[in-house]
Amino acid sequence: MAAASSGTGQEARDRRYWFHILARPAPEARLQHAVKLTEKAWRQGDRVGIACDSKEQAQALDDLLWSFSPEAFIPHAIVPETTTCAEPVGLLLGPPAAADWDTVIVLSSALPAEADRFRRLALIAHNDPAILNQARSHYRQLRSLGITPQVHDQRKR
Repeated sequence: MAAASSGTGQEARDRRYWFHILARPAPEARLQHAVKLTEKAWRQGDRVGIACDSKEQAQALDDLLWSFSPEAFIPHAIVPETTTCAEPVGLLLGPPAAADWDTVIVLSSALPAEADRFRRLALIAHNDPAILNQARSHYRQLRSLGITPQVHDQRKR
């Protein structure tokens, strides 16, 4: 995992930014990958926010979080735009605030305004031209903030 170049001292070394590009073209692959990343971060003690584009996307994630593993239970809630979240995992319908989340997983079409302030930021794209173009735009935005995210491109396997 690569540390971001934004910030100073220990804080900057603790920040990590990733792009996950999935080989499968199915939108469901993004959601399943988001759930796997969520479980990993949550088990490490992080508060995890997942930036969603729609109520439907948040509901699909909610369903997956309840059913993806018979042994797992990840406390979570769908979070409307103007609401705070008491659960350790929030399916966010509004922009995430850096002060609220340790890890933010971006499935939304917009990069969070405070992208350079999150401890961990993971962007997930599946192998679809529109989503890949969106990911390229997010990558350029991060680079303009002085951040070089580590890319995990599963298409190269």
